This record gives sequence, structure tokens and C-alpha cells, in this order.
Amino acid sequence: MADPVVVDIPHKLGRDVARARIAGGVGKIAEIVPGGGQVEQRWEGDTLHFSVAAMGQKVASRLQVFEDKVHAEVDLPPMLALFASKVREKLVDKGLKLLR
Repeated sequence: MADPVVVDIPHKLGRDVARARIAGGVGKIAEIVPGGGQVEQRWEGDTLHFSVAAMGQKVASRLQVFEDKVHAEVDLPPMLALFASKVREKLVDKGLKLLR
């Protein structure tokens, strides 16, 4: 497996508001995966674990919500690793919009 795409997205919302915005917009975040389809999600404390089915592959991701940032990790399977820079770019863009 390729190295995960790792991004820290800063915010000034506080942990609870940031968590609520992420919970309400996880579908938009899932759009970062090219060819993405079905989304599964679950919260463990302040960490959202979600996966997206894409091109016959499963992309697992974690979003850990902190008071001043969201730490995101996306595990791309080798077939989708070619899209790592695009995934990183979209993750930052959609994350910043969601956390405004």
C-alpha cells in the first residue's frame, strides 16, 4: 500500500462546531476520491472513520478533530495512488470550505 495522504486543515471553530460541520458534510468530503461511490462512516470519539468504494477498491480515511485543526489521513490503494496529489488538493479545498 502507498503512503497515506496526510493533511492538517486549520480552523477557528472549536472542536464541537468543527465536528458537527464534518458530520453534516461527510458526503462532500467523500467526493475527493475519484470515481467514489458508497460511503460508510462511524465516529470513535472525535475521530471519523469513513471509507469510500471507488473503482472496485475501498479507500479508508480518518479525520481526527482537534480544537484548532482537523488531521486527515486517506489510505489510497496502489491502483488509486496515482491520484494522491489530486486527492490532497481536493481534501484541502473541500475541508477549508466546510470549516469556514
